[in-house]
Amino acid sequence: MKKIKILIPFLVLVCLFCGCKAEIKSNENNTIGNQNESTSETVENTAPTAQAVAGISDLSTEKVVWGPGNIKEHKQPADPVKLQERFRSFNANWLLPDEKSICLTFDEGYENGYTPQILDVLKEKNVQAIFFVTYDFAKDNPDLIRRMIDEGHIVGNHSYRHYTMDEVSDEVAREEVTYLHDYMEKEYGYTMSYFRFPKGEFSERALGIVNDLGYKSVFWSFAYADWDVDKQPDETKAFTDICESTHPGEIILLHAVSKTNADILGKVIDDIVQQGYTFTVGL
Repeated sequence: MKKIKILIPFLVLVCLFCGCKAEIKSNENNTIGNQNESTSETVENTAPTAQAVAGISDLSTEKVVWGPGNIKEHKQPADPVKLQERFRSFNANWLLPDEKSICLTFDEGYENGYTPQILDVLKEKNVQAIFFVTYDFAKDNPDLIRRMIDEGHIVGNHSYRHYTMDEVSDEVAREEVTYLHDYMEKEYGYTMSYFRFPKGEFSERALGIVNDLGYKSVFWSFAYADWDVDKQPDETKAFTDICESTHPGEIILLHAVSKTNADILGKVIDDIVQQGYTFTVGL
């Protein structure tokens, strides 16, 4: 009888302890859930946002610099493959998913007189491209913007002021995207969805901000030195560099300020088609 009297209080204590422990665990789970809710931001976008990976404030601000691709024997360069795998969750693209396709892109910081010629060639060859424009270009060249849209090209967002996105505050980085985005919707009734980072410099956090705004980031797997208008590359060498660097799923970066690019574009397109590739603007 004494044993039973001793066991009853002991059993009561055990039950109380287990109940408290379960309650603490339950409270911990609720706290984690509340934290996730407080750091999440609702975005009307079918693609997963950066918040699904982590809160924006938790993402790394370490600078990543991407330059021209180094292509040998028409093989996919290793660095774009690694970068795409590393930043896949942020909708960042260095290559196309279709290995038989190539995406032709042009950066447009200002008009140097060659965009009409480039558009003429693209129309003749029935090829669509992505033109990444800054706010100044969009504001100063309405006829060219309307022509790009009317002829089936994609007009991409190349930022408001061409700031280096990882070197500014989160607020300014958002403005670099949204100011041009809103301007294009207001002036042209056009909704942008692709973003190209100025100078190819970014951080994980900058990628998260762009993704959080509903954009895909589009980099490139090949580019060459074509942007200096005072040092234009030789046409023969430029043609060779571009056409011998083709590879599966390539995203090509060219600058529309280049006279060389405008003059050789038709030959480049013909050669790439003969290699068995098709051009696309779908990522």
